[in-house]
Amino acid sequence: MEKIKLSEIRTPADIRKMDLSQLKALASEMRGALIDKLSVHGGHVGPNLGMVEAVIALHYVFDTPEDKIVFDVSHQTYPHKMLTGRMQAFTDAAHYDDVTGYTNPSESDYDLFSLGHTSSAVALAAGIAKARDLKGDKENVVAVIGDGSLSGGVAFEGLDYGATLGSNFIVVVNDNQMSIAENHGGIYADLRLLRNTNGEGEPNLFRSMGYAYRYVRYGNDLKSLIEMFRSVKDITYPVVVHINTEKGMGLKPAEEHKEEFHYSGPFDPKTGAPLQEESSEAEDYSEVFARKMLVLMKENQKVVTITAGTPGVLGFDKERRTEAGKQFVDVGIAEQAAVDVASGLAKGGMRPVAGFVSSFLQRAYDQFSQDIALNRQAATFVVFYGSMFGMNDETHLGFFDIALLSNIPGLIFLAPTCREEFEAMLDWSVRQNEKAVVVRAPGGMAVSDKAVRILDDYSRAEYDIVRKGSDIALIGAGTMFTYTSLAADILAEKGVNVTLINPRNLSQPDTETLDKLKGYKVVVTAEDGIIDGGFGQKVASYLGEAPVKVINLGLPKKFENRYSYSALQKECGLTPEQIASAALSALK
Repeated sequence: MEKIKLSEIRTPADIRKMDLSQLKALASEMRGALIDKLSVHGGHVGPNLGMVEAVIALHYVFDTPEDKIVFDVSHQTYPHKMLTGRMQAFTDAAHYDDVTGYTNPSESDYDLFSLGHTSSAVALAAGIAKARDLKGDKENVVAVIGDGSLSGGVAFEGLDYGATLGSNFIVVVNDNQMSIAENHGGIYADLRLLRNTNGEGEPNLFRSMGYAYRYVRYGNDLKSLIEMFRSVKDITYPVVVHINTEKGMGLKPAEEHKEEFHYSGPFDPKTGAPLQEESSEAEDYSEVFARKMLVLMKENQKVVTITAGTPGVLGFDKERRTEAGKQFVDVGIAEQAAVDVASGLAKGGMRPVAGFVSSFLQRAYDQFSQDIALNRQAATFVVFYGSMFGMNDETHLGFFDIALLSNIPGLIFLAPTCREEFEAMLDWSVRQNEKAVVVRAPGGMAVSDKAVRILDDYSRAEYDIVRKGSDIALIGAGTMFTYTSLAADILAEKGVNVTLINPRNLSQPDTETLDKLKGYKVVVTAEDGIIDGGFGQKVASYLGEAPVKVINLGLPKKFENRYSYSALQKECGLTPEQIASAALSALK
């Protein structure tokens, strides 16, 4: 088979000159380049390896960028980027970081949206198709959705509306039988039936909704894909093209361990073994959470752990999910449903604990507000990566959570500072049956503090005055408590006596403690969330009429992108030295 020079591929027009044998060679070369990069750089492995042929066929058949393609989540678009002017970012190690891991319009006209969250492609594409129709244009509009994204509510809503367009609207369903872990939801039984009957089984959800339906049994076969896409190009009504692909295709470890290779750090391409061994002493809060929840579920059959398609984030691998049995619930990639299932479980007398990636929980704001807080349901929600030290792509930022949730009436937002406090808050939250509780796991690896003061009841605001001084008070929320503690040490070395406070509760001000600070000269709050609407502004508002000067340190209301943790921390004045300096400057 002829070897293809990837460096010569600059636009999709370059591949439209190729015959089938050349396209197959291209697929082989692209897959090899992906494995080379991912094995040393890390990234979404399985989703991209499984979509090489489909992406080649899409760009081969459709006249992109005039024809529009919207990729759901867009974590499967590395092959798309390779064909649309960004090949060097996948073939030259010096340029590996030139592109993001998701579609991004600032990189290319072929990318229509910055997308890193799930299930939205169909609705977005439906909007594009409607705009086309209103303008009287004729280009094809294609939505590509897969990896469990059909379980998200907005995917159903998009499908529901898209079926009514009465014009060209093509939905490609990439069915690799997986989400991040295994699929959950009734729709996947329908997909399984269609796979097992070569697309002929009934009932067929897509036909029931009003779509024409096509099936490609071998979704990694270029010839079949090209023929199918040609058959629906310029179609004049909505159609679903269901393709059966293999996640991780071409990399044996990824084919055999699909969940582990959905996303991976650097690895040995022959064995799949990680290249960076984790320290045996290092443990993250996902591990702490999973072990704690297994104990709580064994002690109390009413305790139920819930995830919205991200069990790994909660520390629940296959073995732990099996151990938890029916007390572990995965609703699929559907955060809104997860919150409402938790509400229903609480109403039914259970003790639900749902874990979320911070960046994803924003999709369920309405459910947190109405179905949990307004209805006073005693459910617990644990937020992971809710920190400046979490994920750092602009589509996955986790530091908006304090402002987002702590201002909902009746919702207690707790920010533990260490492993012991984190576990204690979980213990209390499943014992009590009156309050809706959010527990924000600290950022970074788990730290231990045997001296932390544990409460029997976290339902009311009761700040912990860890160190008593005068003139200056430092209040460090959650992860930032460590840095304010170090800042207090720096000030102590300069002869300044500082009051150091762990606030614990970020949704309610501890007025008794804050009243004691009204005679101070300086109060500094630090949080690794945005300042606007955050915890510090609650403190500043309460102390507003007092003569004390209040300084709020935190993050700007901004979509940061692929930032350096240390650089952003310094930019925001959140290092121990900067916190101490800010306090001293205000004192002077």
